[in-house]
Amino acid sequence: MIEVTGLSKRYGNHLAVDDVNFSINKGEIVGFLGPNGAGKSTIMNIITGYLSLTQGEVTVDGYDVTENPEEAKKRIGYLPEIPPLYVDMKVREYLNFIYDLKKVRFPKKPHIDEILRLVKIDHVQNRLIKNLSKGYRQRVGFAQALVGNPDVLILDEPTVGLDPKQIIEIRNLIAKLGRNHTIILSSHILSEVQAVCERVIIINRGQIIADDTPNNLSKKLSNDHSLVARIVCEEKEMYKALNAINGVKSVNCLGSKEEGTFDFAIVPEEGVDIREIVYKRIVERGKTLLSLSSNELSLEQIFLSLTETDNDVARRKLGAGEAEENSAEEAATAVEIEIIEESEEQE
Repeated sequence: MIEVTGLSKRYGNHLAVDDVNFSINKGEIVGFLGPNGAGKSTIMNIITGYLSLTQGEVTVDGYDVTENPEEAKKRIGYLPEIPPLYVDMKVREYLNFIYDLKKVRFPKKPHIDEILRLVKIDHVQNRLIKNLSKGYRQRVGFAQALVGNPDVLILDEPTVGLDPKQIIEIRNLIAKLGRNHTIILSSHILSEVQAVCERVIIINRGQIIADDTPNNLSKKLSNDHSLVARIVCEEKEMYKALNAINGVKSVNCLGSKEEGTFDFAIVPEEGVDIREIVYKRIVERGKTLLSLSSNELSLEQIFLSLTETDNDVARRKLGAGEAEENSAEEAATAVEIEIIEESEEQE
């Protein structure tokens, strides 16, 4: 659906995007992650045709965004971080305007009615946009991206300004739209990306540094693949039962942190998913599993480890060096004090 080949973007002497390559299939929901200034918004803007590229090629449904911009743009709905709203218009009036601007061929009223219901703003359709809350303005921005039922949706921070209930509703809407649309989602809320996106592309300094599912990235980058289970049980009996499971490499009891329970660290053999069989073995023994968690890296930890800058590394090393120097100074001071005290005693 989307093909990006050798994409670069230069502003004067600054290379904002450096030889980026990726493809996104129809129906995929892909998360774009990266620090501020990494180049993700630039890439999204080039795909939409808002920015020109310096070199490379971008196609949407086979149409080159440079050579056939009108055909490519017909297939894209774009929600920038700051929604492009005319605040002196009423909600429906604004969506009618976008409908005409995009030269949509669907019957106007039924199409706009469906979008209003889908984004849950039909009850404010006759209100001026400037009198709406930030959350509702964001929903109007989402609605304009849906006008024309585009094949591709590019959403830059789509839940900014929404309350927790609205975030969940928009998240569910994105998941629903993903059944029939290709979606690129950029967000700083990593839990949101992990909940919605099947795949993440992490960008740093204008280059793609990771492209995979969150689960695969976690498995590749984690050193600790163990599960931690909290079980209502007798320690020795459950230790033996867990050790006897096929695919379990080792079991270590972490002690009791809650009365009547024991925590066990269960290390699987490489490439083996033991969660289901661990659960079944515990139930077979008539015991209660209170929690089962993984020690693999979260998406947030993956993001931080991959985008750590040289300055961060240097700062951390500098901090460690300063700590060593301080320890050395403290040790030298302690020796000096001991010498002074000994000399005073001798006097």
